[in-house]
Amino acid sequence: MAEAEDRDWQRLDKWLWCARLSKTRSACAALVESGAVRLNRQPVDKPHARLRPGDVLTLALGGPERGVVKVWRVQSLAARRGPPAEARGLYEDLGAG
Repeated sequence: MAEAEDRDWQRLDKWLWCARLSKTRSACAALVESGAVRLNRQPVDKPHARLRPGDVLTLALGGPERGVVKVWRVQSLAARRGPPAEARGLYEDLGAG
């Protein structure tokens, strides 16, 4: 079977990096590994989790003192890490927090 990554699905850490959540892909992977990300309401701790359009991400950012929670619906997979305006087109902010 041909590799379908970037066509049908994308690694969670790669997509978060392309969506400009962090400056580095390793920082995105560390965020996922820390348990700060939920995928379709399920906790995920694997940076290689498969992300598809229509999935909903819940992101706990800023640590316990700030307590910022973002909820994003994935609109499309990333072809590249582009400018911020392009990155904002990858998701719909469902506005929690």
